[in-house]
Amino acid sequence: MSTRAAAVPYGEDFDDHLSAIDFGRIARLVESEAGIKMPPGKRLMVEGRLRKRMRVLGIPTFADYCSMLFKQGGLDHELTYLINAVTTNKTDFFREPEHFDFLASHMVPNLIKQRSERNPLLKFWSAAASTGAEAYTLAMVLHDLVTARRDFRFAILGTDISTQVLEQGQRAVYSAELIAPVPPRMQERYVLHARKPGLRREVRMAPEIRRHVQFQHLNLMDTTYPFDRDVDVIFLRNVLIYFEKADQETVVGRLIDHLRPGGYLVLGHSESMIGTSLSVRQVAPAVFMKL
Repeated sequence: MSTRAAAVPYGEDFDDHLSAIDFGRIARLVESEAGIKMPPGKRLMVEGRLRKRMRVLGIPTFADYCSMLFKQGGLDHELTYLINAVTTNKTDFFREPEHFDFLASHMVPNLIKQRSERNPLLKFWSAAASTGAEAYTLAMVLHDLVTARRDFRFAILGTDISTQVLEQGQRAVYSAELIAPVPPRMQERYVLHARKPGLRREVRMAPEIRRHVQFQHLNLMDTTYPFDRDVDVIFLRNVLIYFEKADQETVVGRLIDHLRPGGYLVLGHSESMIGTSLSVRQVAPAVFMKL
């Protein structure tokens, strides 16, 4: 009696691995296109994420996938999907919450004082927005402030290199577990629960804050950014750690060019020294004001 080996689904042969040469080519491509460092220790992570993409494409091996990318002219079509697959999109509501406390107590009052017009529009930019948790955290904090002060308006832009996470930001739908850091009072006001929850409990941000937030695709490695140059506050937290030092300073310099004088740049706490060589003044941990 003969036996046959069970068929292995496309992209799920776990004995198949990226060769050192192919991983190096992908790593150099990702760094040149997105600025993200991909050291050898990331190879298993990249393999795990690419297997899912290969399964969608029906490509059986990493060698075949890399041949499609680099030898068969597939890169132009596949690059966006490759970037989506390998980028890390860690985000949380109210991550590093002291920044939002400082926003409410210092940044917004100072920004309003700087403006001569009545009821000014303050512009906020979440420059590595991922799935939108940071942008909607800003929206909740700012909506509370508007309700209390009634002397300003606000608009929020969220950008990211991954089109996949931007789609989730537009939908504003999240797992119920993800909103745990949101204060209960804000959950009651700004978070909608399904009337008939399914197996996976999900929530959606309320229309009153969704209308203040828009999302657009942006690669921070682009030489120019097609956005306003009178932004009041830019958040760029916990992203620059993946960039080379020269790229860090270049990206921060470009973002500062989009701030109005007296505007604020907010970095991650582990990135707080990146802004010290530029035309800004540090006013709080990882918070800088444009001179």
